[in-house]
Amino acid sequence: MRHGVKLNHLGRTKEHRKALLSNLACQLIQHKRIITTLAKARALRQFVEPLLTRAKTDTMHNRRLVFGHLQHKEAVKELFDVIGEKIAQRPGGYTRIIKLGTRPGDAAEQALIELVDFNETYKKATAAAKATTRKTRRGGKKKSSSATEKEPSAPSEQPSSEPTA
Repeated sequence: MRHGVKLNHLGRTKEHRKALLSNLACQLIQHKRIITTLAKARALRQFVEPLLTRAKTDTMHNRRLVFGHLQHKEAVKELFDVIGEKIAQRPGGYTRIIKLGTRPGDAAEQALIELVDFNETYKKATAAAKATTRKTRRGGKKKSSSATEKEPSAPSEQPSSEPTA
């Protein structure tokens, strides 16, 4: 029975799975986005998120712990120098998985996994949305100012200061 087992074995032995996730993590760190199967992307997210959290504080101890998982000098250097500085303010959720549909050969579900802070497309869209909201004018101000201009020209009854009995 598999009560409480959260690890996806991916149909591989422990050593093969460890090597696969290490290589996928190195490729994700170097290229900032990769296309793989959905199951591998979800397993990679669980593998790489703690490493990205370690990269937020650049100490020799953290570098050695991450190197123990990745075994790739250039990936560790990229992770701590470039990625660590960019994700320092983010409180988690460093990766995004986007489903791409099925692969033609074997109908496996494909997915794009990427680092959230390195996608320029979404940043431009949010910046443009923020810019458009700042540039728009309120419709209420024009109408209220034009309504006040029209009121004095129209004859209006002023209440008399003397009370009528």
